[in-house]
Amino acid sequence: MAGLFENAGEGAAIALDEFEASILRSLEVQMLELIGPPPGVESDDPLAALFAEGPSTAPEDPALLRLFPDAYGGPEAPEDPRTAERAAEFRRYTELDLRARKREDALAVVRALDGLGGEGGVLRVPPDDYQRWLGALNDLRLTLGTRLEVSDEEDDGLYRLPDSDPRKPLVIAYLWLGAMQESLLGVMAD
Repeated sequence: MAGLFENAGEGAAIALDEFEASILRSLEVQMLELIGPPPGVESDDPLAALFAEGPSTAPEDPALLRLFPDAYGGPEAPEDPRTAERAAEFRRYTELDLRARKREDALAVVRALDGLGGEGGVLRVPPDDYQRWLGALNDLRLTLGTRLEVSDEEDDGLYRLPDSDPRKPLVIAYLWLGAMQESLLGVMAD
């Protein structure tokens, strides 16, 4: 089936037409822009980057907060200074690495799509790249879900939007990315 992963012997394959490849690439490039460069790291010195500390405050953008949540406490937890201190400390030492991994995942997908030469075709994904693809697709779904305010409820009206609703393309992309994730997981289970 076009736009979904299938088992291709040694790896997975996904047939993407030019439009699908363009949309997926555009979404990943937007993800790279959203994640951005590491905050507070302005040196090209690899040693300085190794010892750099990340931010200690949570991002204000709800989508970034979903991608980089607090390790302690949470939106429903009561404000506790000790919990906030732990969350800040954890974030300071882990967020830069997490951002780097998310950027690498998105870049791997962009590079693979660039291999199609701007046209559609069958993209082959080796087993070593499955986790990168799953991570990149998951980050896109989390971001779109946050922007669409998807909740845990089974039906929050998004699936019955009229075609004139400007959120409709995002909902379609959200569902397609979920189907892609599911199909890749199916290939991994085979």
